[in-house]
Amino acid sequence: MDPLDAYHLGSVPLGVAVAGLFVIVMARSHGTYWAGRGVVRGAQAVHEQEGAPGWWHATVRRLETWTDRRSAQRGLDLVRRWGPIAVTLAFLTVGLQTAIFAAAGLVKMPYLRFAIASVPGALAWAVIWATIGFGAVWGALSLFATLPWALAGAVLLLVAAVGWLVRRRMLRRAVVQAEV
Repeated sequence: MDPLDAYHLGSVPLGVAVAGLFVIVMARSHGTYWAGRGVVRGAQAVHEQEGAPGWWHATVRRLETWTDRRSAQRGLDLVRRWGPIAVTLAFLTVGLQTAIFAAAGLVKMPYLRFAIASVPGALAWAVIWATIGFGAVWGALSLFATLPWALAGAVLLLVAAVGWLVRRRMLRRAVVQAEV
């Protein structure tokens, strides 16, 4: 199975696949940026006009609550510190992309600056996924389909790694609380 079939791009030339993935990731990143901008505008509107519908207030509260999450705060910190460079490099991360794109909107990074910063990152993301990214994912899935014990081993390793990280974080918190 061709890895590009996941996006219905398996029978197209590599350049077309890269272009298609580029459009997809640009739409996602810019949509997330504008959602961040919408949170800021929505929060201002709620404070300015209390007569807004209840669903609007609830939506703005949910989005404001999201900004208090740790990943959102990390994204905000990265965008405040690195600006457009954080946006470009966000495309090469896993787990921080959405937070950084939304944070760029929340801090009202000028749109032109965001758009220019997103082009090289989106292009790198598209090339990576059109070449080795899909191959790695489908290779792993093929391995797990033919060797189910490999899946069980990978799950055990993942559980052990998460357990180790959680334990380490709890011990670090205990040390900080003991010092206070």
